[in-house]
Amino acid sequence: MVSTLTREGGMVAPDRMSGDVIEALASGGLFRLRGILIGTIAFQTYAGVLSVRLPGHSIMTGDADVAQDFAVSREVGDSMPPILQLLQSVDPTFRPVPHRSGQAAFSSFQNKNSYKVEFLTNRSSDDYMDQPARMPALGGASADPLRFLDFLIRDPVRTVVLHKSGIPVTVPDPSRYAVHKLIVASRRHNDGQSAVKRDKDIRQAGILFEAILQTRRSSDLALVYNEAWQRGDAWRAGIRAGAAMLPDEGRKHLKACLKDRSRRDR
Repeated sequence: MVSTLTREGGMVAPDRMSGDVIEALASGGLFRLRGILIGTIAFQTYAGVLSVRLPGHSIMTGDADVAQDFAVSREVGDSMPPILQLLQSVDPTFRPVPHRSGQAAFSSFQNKNSYKVEFLTNRSSDDYMDQPARMPALGGASADPLRFLDFLIRDPVRTVVLHKSGIPVTVPDPSRYAVHKLIVASRRHNDGQSAVKRDKDIRQAGILFEAILQTRRSSDLALVYNEAWQRGDAWRAGIRAGAAMLPDEGRKHLKACLKDRSRRDR
């Protein structure tokens, strides 16, 4: 069935390494413990969530990003097996990456081919910037606290990663993903790998704005857009800056989504 969906339905399967990594994490209880798959692998699943075809240049990746709410990890009362053990069952060359803070904690793991698995969590205060958060549910892994992540991982959706017989996963709501990408893009630098990631952020946001408009989900987008807009000056500045980076078609689709919701509210 998975091969039929990818071959005839235009849906997207991850590369083999990504699929095997997600399968191992899922078998270890990641999604049962309310972990959320974010980043490009999550974006790949939106072909199925939204019933649209995604252009191939927007969906390539060399890493897997996973988020978990800090309070959930602290209070869930359960834990995955050791993360390193799960990853080494996929590829024995996976190793923990020393944290940039110098602390004896690991929030990312990398194999000999530079494939990276990174764990992230929501940040409650600037006091925790660049400091790894201990995550009791993540099998010995810590997570990097990131600003704006709480917005992204609120009200996630269930879907399937098309690998082998299919892997049930949890991903961000596509409207939240798109708005979050605008904000994240606005905070990246203009050089090197950061610029490459920024361009990818904007490309994915634009694709989702078009898909959301085509599938008549404008109201969903408008709700989360307004939520982000009401969160303060830094959020509004990020949205404005990110939207300004969109190509003309992307800005047109975003405006059409917001206008469509406004028209329905009259």
